[in-house]
Amino acid sequence: MVFFQTLLDWYMANLNYFTIILLMLIESTFLPLPSEVVIPFAAYKAGQGDLNIFLVLISGTIGALTGSLINYTLAYYLGRPIVYRFAESKLGKMCLLSKEKVMHAEEYFIRNGKTSTFIGRLVPGIRHLISIPAGLARMSLRDFMMFTFLGAGIWNIILGIIGYYLYAVRDQIFPYIGHILLGIGLIFVIYLIIKGRKNSKK
Repeated sequence: MVFFQTLLDWYMANLNYFTIILLMLIESTFLPLPSEVVIPFAAYKAGQGDLNIFLVLISGTIGALTGSLINYTLAYYLGRPIVYRFAESKLGKMCLLSKEKVMHAEEYFIRNGKTSTFIGRLVPGIRHLISIPAGLARMSLRDFMMFTFLGAGIWNIILGIIGYYLYAVRDQIFPYIGHILLGIGLIFVIYLIIKGRKNSKK
């Protein structure tokens, strides 16, 4: 319990606008870092008065857009053969990528067209990958940035509301909400690591 408290205190102490941008940038690339362990905590801290909730949402959305642009640019210039080869590589599997996941994202993009970069930001399992088929299809950069910014913004608002609300009701419902959030986040991250290692052995 002391370890979790120390870890939580360290994480919250170092959670600022810069780290929010950095973490959300990572979340929107092919690296497995869920936004659920970033925005709700930042919004919770905003509820304490240490951060501004509006700037939290803006920082998170800027980070998400920047990370998505990295995926988009790599896919745009490297092309389909290299992207799929990376997805099937050991490193790609450690990042929880696979040929099937990229194909699924491409099929989703084909079905929904440009708006998939907006809707996809709200769909688990697609959210961080949808920028890859957008780059492969050489989607207009202007449209990609607009739809991605809007989709990521809405998702961050949803997560922000959850974190902000949990702070508001912490005494009445969840006295140890910080520990609960951290526990859920750690379990999810551990799950991703274990799954990534299993995939890398295949």
